[in-house]
Amino acid sequence: MVDQLETLISTSKAMPVGGIALVDKKKVMELVDQLRLSIPQEVKAAGEVLAQKDQIISSATLDARRTKTKAEEDLREKLSQNEIHQKAEEALREAELRAARMVEQAESECQARRTEADAYALRSLRAFERELNTLSGSVRKGIDLLAGNALVGTLTSNKREAELEPV
Repeated sequence: MVDQLETLISTSKAMPVGGIALVDKKKVMELVDQLRLSIPQEVKAAGEVLAQKDQIISSATLDARRTKTKAEEDLREKLSQNEIHQKAEEALREAELRAARMVEQAESECQARRTEADAYALRSLRAFERELNTLSGSVRKGIDLLAGNALVGTLTSNKREAELEPV
């Protein structure tokens, strides 16, 4: 859409003074409306990434709890035998370490995705801001040019009327 906006501006009729272009307002407004519609979709996509992050963390937490519960149950069953008891404690420690690593990994992935989503949203918004500033500048130049032409026309008309009046 930004490319379309750029093409519209570059193919617009150029005024001979000051690099000003006449832009089809309807086409520009259609592109601006499309941009407005696409940004919420990008924000929605970022939200989906964040939801996936929550899902990963929830899944990892649930897996960690299940692993820990299973290890604890195994430990209770084997308390009567010292050798088996030691193995169960070792398994519990390993399960807790695995669970901690899974949670840590899920949080790391979540943070990375959040950072990517934020960066993408920021880039999109900055590009949109630049395009709006460019468009605003073009509109301002067009207004200034037309206002200047109207002033020159008024002054010329007043001068002709003064010349035609009898002295």
